[in-house]
Amino acid sequence: MAWLSRSQPSLDPTPRDPLALQLALRHTPGQAVYLARPCQYAAPDGTRKCASRYWTSHRFAPEVIAATDHAISQLKQRYRAHSLVLVGYSGGGAVAALVAARRQDVAHLITVAGNLAPDTWTTLHHVNPLTGSLNPANSWQALQTIPQTHFIGAADDNITSAVFAAYAARFPPERRPRAISIAGFDHHCCWVKQWPSLFAQSAAQGHLATPAPKQ
Repeated sequence: MAWLSRSQPSLDPTPRDPLALQLALRHTPGQAVYLARPCQYAAPDGTRKCASRYWTSHRFAPEVIAATDHAISQLKQRYRAHSLVLVGYSGGGAVAALVAARRQDVAHLITVAGNLAPDTWTTLHHVNPLTGSLNPANSWQALQTIPQTHFIGAADDNITSAVFAAYAARFPPERRPRAISIAGFDHHCCWVKQWPSLFAQSAAQGHLATPAPKQ
């Protein structure tokens, strides 16, 4: 819920329909943790301590990624996890990719309609560039050794295949991640209903998604 209109930022970026939370709830209890993006689910008054730039131009800023990375480390310690599968939906896909690029314990990166090339996305929609944000495509060197699965809705007119293509094009040909396009799916439908089977598919693909580096 970043914007109320093309020119007016929202006062509260908390999603009205938290699709990523619904995905997490489709997992076996105890096997997934939902982490909101910074500034969401905070008090919508002066105690928020979070400037609106962090859900507009700076939504993927270094400090946003650092805060998310720190929260994930706390969760990992709390639940005694050894490795992580990061799943990000929409803008959360960019956050997940940028966090994965700075960690050494990510076994698999999965995005669902992920905004993996924000520069391409803003150009596509004729909106202002995310001037204070990082671009996951620029982190390809750190990401090229991490198994990746990226789901795209074939009917998604928000995050289109062109956004993923711009991300994938930054990788060397032999290390280029691939997308799975799902017919009939758009930016919201029908990820939650089909998530258990899609996650199982991504888990199987994760063993093959990234080829071994050449010696």
